[in-house]
Amino acid sequence: STQDPLTRLLNRRQFDADLAQAWYKAAMTQQPLAMLMVDVDFFKRYNDHYGHQKGDACLQFVATAMSGEPQMRTMDLVARYGGEEFAVILPSTDQEGSAVVGERIRIAIESLDLPHTYSEAAKYVTVSIGSATIMPAPSINSAQLVAAADAALYRAKREGRNRVVATTV
Repeated sequence: STQDPLTRLLNRRQFDADLAQAWYKAAMTQQPLAMLMVDVDFFKRYNDHYGHQKGDACLQFVATAMSGEPQMRTMDLVARYGGEEFAVILPSTDQEGSAVVGERIRIAIESLDLPHTYSEAAKYVTVSIGSATIMPAPSINSAQLVAAADAALYRAKREGRNRVVATTV
């Protein structure tokens, strides 16, 4: 299976395969490759307060908002990375472009206006986003891109959540 049954996005296994393919293509064409790690802010509190069915519905709304236009191009890949975390592969995208896509996603989620009583970031569901951009080279691998996006995500959380933090590897 290549699809997450809840969100209908790509699943983690397919994400890993698509990232390897995107890495190879970026290396061959000498184009930058960007990745976003997206985490629903205070999702455990959301699940605890509203229940797992509402939590599942929240993840479905977030997935739909993330994967729609104008956020994504046809070549971009959106996947459920795990739990309330999502990943986006952005081929041929530099740091500025990935930050723009990240901000569009953040605004799209915020615009859902899904109430979140126990969030410290806002009164509604928000996301924190870490963005990393890399120029693939023989001395590095895609794991470094994932690690950099993850580190940027945790920086976004430390800086108050409901924001995008972008970096270049």
